[in-house]
Amino acid sequence: MSSQPHRDALGLTGEDAARLGADGAVRVRTFRLIVVLAQELRTLMDQLLRADGLTTQQAAMITVVDMLGTPSLSQAATALGTTHQNARQLADALERKGFLQISTDEADARVRRLSTTAKSDSYWRDRSAADQQHVLDWFSDLTPTEAQTLFKLLAKVEHRARAALSRPAPGPDPAPGHRPGRRPGTKRRSAQAAQRPPDNNGTRIT
Repeated sequence: MSSQPHRDALGLTGEDAARLGADGAVRVRTFRLIVVLAQELRTLMDQLLRADGLTTQQAAMITVVDMLGTPSLSQAATALGTTHQNARQLADALERKGFLQISTDEADARVRRLSTTAKSDSYWRDRSAADQQHVLDWFSDLTPTEAQTLFKLLAKVEHRARAALSRPAPGPDPAPGHRPGRRPGTKRRSAQAAQRPPDNNGTRIT
């Protein structure tokens, strides 16, 4: 049985599709398709790199560092669209493998700078052509015009997503009937209780 109908729907129910409208349904399905495709491509690339103990994320980190020169850890995290903590884990793993060097910024000792090593340059020089051929195979169903159009459209979406990442993340929606500033299920304390002195541990006795 063909999976095409399921792939076309991408988990969007008829009710959701009707509520979103034809255009909105296409956009939500496109988002879901990009998520699925990104995971599939990452798995394929992981399979190619596994023999050398590398991952797609680590390869992306090396690409970013090569592109930016000697970026700070924060700059690399921003370019990857990931957290500072995750970027640090990637950088530490690559340093242990000899692909990255982590150094202290000369002007600010709190800043860590990243740079690729001669080992990294040699490694990717030897294998880049083969990896790129695999990528060409994965995209071989596209005509040259379709490939150019896809790149331009994805670049527009990525630009919008990067702008969204630069804004503060929205907080969780409050529970129904919940007043701002109070946790659900807590009672307002009396004025008398609020005025009681703290105990020896610094916590207020209630």
